[in-house]
Amino acid sequence: MKNHVQPVFIDPTTDEGFKRLFGDKINLINFLNIIFRGRKTIVDLTYRDTERIGATEEIGKVIFDLVVQISTGEEIIIEMQTSSQTNLKQRMLYYASKVISDTAPKGNRKAWGYAIPEVYTIVLMDGFHMPGGDHKTYFHDTCLCHRDSGQIFYEGLGFIYLEIINFVKSEAEVEDELDKVFFMLKNMSTLKTLPRIMKSAVFQRFFQLASYAKLTKEERTMYDISLKRKWDAEAVRMYQQEQVEGLEKQLGGLEKQLGGLEKQLKEAEKAAIEAKQVAIEAKAEGQHQKAIETALNLKEMGLSTHQIAKATGLTIDEIEKLKSKRL
Repeated sequence: MKNHVQPVFIDPTTDEGFKRLFGDKINLINFLNIIFRGRKTIVDLTYRDTERIGATEEIGKVIFDLVVQISTGEEIIIEMQTSSQTNLKQRMLYYASKVISDTAPKGNRKAWGYAIPEVYTIVLMDGFHMPGGDHKTYFHDTCLCHRDSGQIFYEGLGFIYLEIINFVKSEAEVEDELDKVFFMLKNMSTLKTLPRIMKSAVFQRFFQLASYAKLTKEERTMYDISLKRKWDAEAVRMYQQEQVEGLEKQLGGLEKQLGGLEKQLKEAEKAAIEAKQVAIEAKAEGQHQKAIETALNLKEMGLSTHQIAKATGLTIDEIEKLKSKRL
């Protein structure tokens, strides 16, 4: 458990910090304009109901962190995720699909003509990696595109993931407004003063709202509870990670032992084959020597070369050489 030291700025990745900073319309508009990187210019938005009822009782309801509709009609889901989620990408696809399906009229679908709005899902990922990611890319901006050419097939369904854990730039290394957003999200709760790179009005507003000293007593209580929940979740995640790493280490040790045993087994098999070969050769040599002794005896008994060859299995040439040796 971490010791609670009163911070200068709140943590934007906690539930209460997220709501405070992105529940402010101007902040959210500025944030979205930076995230869309000039692809869209948002001038106004409306906060929508975050609870969506399922089509049947079995499906149940979906509760988003934030849903907004911008003035040009697009719907945007903003989610804050602080722990690894099973089927994260599938879950976000379901969320977007839910928003799309809710726009369908109950009747007169022909006249509607599937005029669905553009829907974008933005996910702030804190403390865990993108499933299947490279642990280096921290900004993922995706849409439907052709697999081979990469040409955009449909722009109106997009998913933007901010993988905060992968952002490792220092203040001096920050390059653009998007980097500033990442730097703010990752470091705000540990900063003591407003960073030099955050002097613009956009980021000053974020930090003004994030001032812990400006929270009311009730807001501080709610924030402290939210922060404790995050710490508890992080402690559980770290424990689980340690357990996994421990098991992986044990598995690595077992694999190493198995590798050593496999090597010893191969060496033993090789030695056994060599020993068997030596034994076979020794046996053959002994039999050959015995055949030679028999041939010599038979020769002394006056048997012909052909008779000796038939009796001993030696070749005529071998017997002839014995003959000359005998003489």
